[in-house]
Amino acid sequence: MALPLVLMKQLQPFPDTSEIYNPLSLSLLLLILLLTLVHLLKLSRSSNKLNLPPSPPRLPIIGNLHQILQNVPHRSLKALSDRYGPIMLVYFGNSPSLVVSSAEVASEMMKTHDIAFSNRPRSIATKILLYDGKDLGFAEYGEYWRQLRKICVLELLSNKRVKSAQHIRVEEVSCLINKIRRSCINVHGRSTINLSEMILAVSNNIASRCIFGRKVEDEEEENGSGESKFGELTKKYPILLASTCVGDLYPSLKWIDFLTGSIGHLHKTARDLGDLVDQVIEEHRITLTDDDKKDFIHVLLQLQKDGNDGIEVTQDTLKAILMASTNLSSSDMFVAGTDTAATTLEWMMAELLKNPSIMKRAQKEVRGVVKGKLVIDMKDLDQMEYLKCVIKESLRLHASAPLLLPRETRECVKLRGYDIPAKTRVFVNAWAIQRDPKLWDRPKEFLPERFENSPIDYKGQDFQFIPFGSGRRSCPGISFAVTAVEYVIANILYWFDWKLPDGPVEENLDMSEATGLTLQRKSPLLVVPTVYSP
Repeated sequence: MALPLVLMKQLQPFPDTSEIYNPLSLSLLLLILLLTLVHLLKLSRSSNKLNLPPSPPRLPIIGNLHQILQNVPHRSLKALSDRYGPIMLVYFGNSPSLVVSSAEVASEMMKTHDIAFSNRPRSIATKILLYDGKDLGFAEYGEYWRQLRKICVLELLSNKRVKSAQHIRVEEVSCLINKIRRSCINVHGRSTINLSEMILAVSNNIASRCIFGRKVEDEEEENGSGESKFGELTKKYPILLASTCVGDLYPSLKWIDFLTGSIGHLHKTARDLGDLVDQVIEEHRITLTDDDKKDFIHVLLQLQKDGNDGIEVTQDTLKAILMASTNLSSSDMFVAGTDTAATTLEWMMAELLKNPSIMKRAQKEVRGVVKGKLVIDMKDLDQMEYLKCVIKESLRLHASAPLLLPRETRECVKLRGYDIPAKTRVFVNAWAIQRDPKLWDRPKEFLPERFENSPIDYKGQDFQFIPFGSGRRSCPGISFAVTAVEYVIANILYWFDWKLPDGPVEENLDMSEATGLTLQRKSPLLVVPTVYSP
């Protein structure tokens, strides 16, 4: 969770101390303190009647933010859970959040009490940017959500749809391979490339073609930086979608977001991107025929045309789904989409570079299966068993959504003997669970062999390994995402040999994490490719 802009500013040194002591600032500070004390008093009285989970000591106004932000959140919360237990309450400002950090508690939550924990918390940003939660990711649990999920699973993310998108993956990965191959040719016979940028680009291109029928980079309308308006907005949109306003932490102070312009900025972004998506939808509507289902928009328009007994597919429904998918990790429909696929590939390549013997074994398998062919096909992927283990191990160590997407309780519920009030935000620390030494041998090491001949899978039934969540709110697009990851990594390993720019210093590769929408690397992955000739 990001700190609101107004709080970030408070943490910066002021160039002019008079700004701190002016009457308006002092009045505002006193008002915040008064409202916070009133809230804490009410909370204390109500909590005396409930058996709440243990909680770290918190400070007025900021709650536990000072502890959570000492490191990336999943690591800070893991450290707190080591002290306060696998089920605990932490406070983001005045807002309580439940944190689950063990497979046993996660199983009870997402299996035994799944319905009670099946809502999503809706921030000010998601309400504005997603038309009050009309997308699958943030829709309130109920009949509308069930029908929308049915549409997504059966029409957009089915195995048939995954197979039909193979030509897109082939074309975009071919462009990636050619781009890397060209970069290998220079006067010194070697070239350092930013693989992070290239992986993100191919992930974006595959996703945007599947969703919109075009690449974002192909848009003709450009701003001064040479980037399309659509591309500019789709980069800004997911950042805003994950942002936190003052009103999210302190509901009684929501008016501050109007004064700072945060609300106005959210509305403007929603209008600007909504107008562009409207244009794309209308272009598809003009060319729509009964047999023309090339991308997600065609499918949704056909459903709108045919009618749906469960829900009405309105223009706002279409835009909410499509706008959420501009960053696929922002919605549990696409939780393993562009950002997630790119992040998974990036961490996987970093681990392979740190472990060259594992990379060699994976390359040997890939090259043995492909046998000199010019194009890798879907049947080839089915035979790459060790590569699948490499992908699983990367997802275990580097889950792209380490805290999954937050849930919210629909009602008061008992969990492990504790009372969990209604409308409590819930985080499952998948990162901590997947590194639990009670569940995994040598948990911090990259060992794909642990998945050989193992029934453990990432589809939500094995709670020691839940990178895509579990239960009703798990990701329905796992197959769509994993197929893209498999195809990209297989080609990268098949066509090139890889090493670090400074020679064999694998132990020196920076593996630091950055705080963001997904678990990203702090520094870009710079590598030296060498063309492999089959």
